[in-house]
Amino acid sequence: MSDIHAGRRTPVDPGTRARVAALLTGWDQSVFRSAANRHWPGAEPVLPRLSRSANHGLLWFGAAAGIALLGRGQRSRRAALRGVASLAVASAAINTVGKRSVQRRRPVLDAVPVIRQLKRQPFTTSFPSGHAASAAAFATGVALESKGWGAVVAPIAFSVAASRVYTGVHYPSDVLVGAALGVGAAYAVRGIVPTRSQLPSPGRPHAQAPETPDGEGLVVIVNRASGSSDMANGLRATLPLAEFVECEPDEVNTELEKAAGRCEALGIVGGDGTVNRAAVVAARHRLPLAVFPGGTLNHFAYDLGIENGQDTCRALAAGDAVRVDLGRFTGPDGVSGHFLNTFSLGVYPELVRVREHWAPRIGGWPAGVVAAAKVLRGEHQLEAGFDGRRRSLWMLFAGNGIYQRFGFTPGHRLDLADGLLDVRIVHGGSYPSLRLLAAAAAGPLSRSPVHAAERMRRVRITGIAPGTPLAFDGEVAESPRELIIDKGEEALTVYRPRTFQ
Repeated sequence: MSDIHAGRRTPVDPGTRARVAALLTGWDQSVFRSAANRHWPGAEPVLPRLSRSANHGLLWFGAAAGIALLGRGQRSRRAALRGVASLAVASAAINTVGKRSVQRRRPVLDAVPVIRQLKRQPFTTSFPSGHAASAAAFATGVALESKGWGAVVAPIAFSVAASRVYTGVHYPSDVLVGAALGVGAAYAVRGIVPTRSQLPSPGRPHAQAPETPDGEGLVVIVNRASGSSDMANGLRATLPLAEFVECEPDEVNTELEKAAGRCEALGIVGGDGTVNRAAVVAARHRLPLAVFPGGTLNHFAYDLGIENGQDTCRALAAGDAVRVDLGRFTGPDGVSGHFLNTFSLGVYPELVRVREHWAPRIGGWPAGVVAAAKVLRGEHQLEAGFDGRRRSLWMLFAGNGIYQRFGFTPGHRLDLADGLLDVRIVHGGSYPSLRLLAAAAAGPLSRSPVHAAERMRRVRITGIAPGTPLAFDGEVAESPRELIIDKGEEALTVYRPRTFQ
């Protein structure tokens, strides 16, 4: 019986191990000397500075800030955040395990021209290269979310990695192994937090919609107030046969009704409030809706998998569409309305406004804390009846579909045709700020002393006090004394790309 079948390992010949090690060392030395003796046109004033700028990840933090500020939409911000997270994981792995596992000395600098050498030589061990790991991790993380920004960052990352050999502080194998570890760190982060392209298809069920790669039969209404004129100008080149109508906010409804009478597909450029109005018209006339996100808030488009106008153009060209639910609320005397995203009573409308103002500066969760502290100061509780019982509460929230993150800062929906309302209530009582924070911390718990979350198909609310604010998809109105909240299931057909990009 062989050693393998017996479960025993055949020992490696020490001589073989020594020959392999000598071969790798010889290759390292040969490539290192070749790089040191070779003249690199234009590299002397660039690569040493680039290598120094990457110390402690400063170059990549700056790059992340630039991507987040210069990029458009959430994709760029996600790319920047993923790049930094990947860098952090790679740096932790290199500094806690990698550097301590192989105590390799730095290369001797005799062959490296003085003009290339760094003013401050690193004092840590040589294997593996932390700079190469950070560069590869950041570039890979960015590319996993945004191929465009990845293509921009990749040459810089390659140059940083190459600069470590060029300046004489690392052997080539140090850089190669470091880069491999960096790529691995980025994929490890992706395994924990999936990228947008890994998420399930953002809608079902599929629906029939006209294919119009050049925009024939499409009328697009553009809300000038949302600052969408620039987007409309760009879309005209992609959809040359589409009709574009730019109008002021008070003209949107009129123009939508006019367009519905002469088009095969209705397009809208604007934010959630504008899209809401277009959705109501499209559903009533049984027209497919093409959403081009052009406002400050574009939650509905984002949950569909649409982050820019070109995503919608891809869906139009292929005729990719889905049916989605349309939330609605009705009251006495013909009072009614619809919502694609959320409906709320109480303090929630003002809380969201304050949170959205602070979130870009301090982050989502801290912004929620600031919003709760500011909005609930001096506010009055809402008195209303549910199921025949009179209750006191600070907030009622109803989402059109189940949100994947709980609390007072909703996340994203993966199914826009589930037939369900995501209903959450923060009960009344003293210390409203603490109650709202406790509701946020409760997460997916369905009930607590201060918070309740239910999946429902219909909600009836009675005895609402006059003057109570009501908000739906960014629009604010005064609530009637009674309301019924439910959904029109699969009431709207919307273009959306079949896959994320």
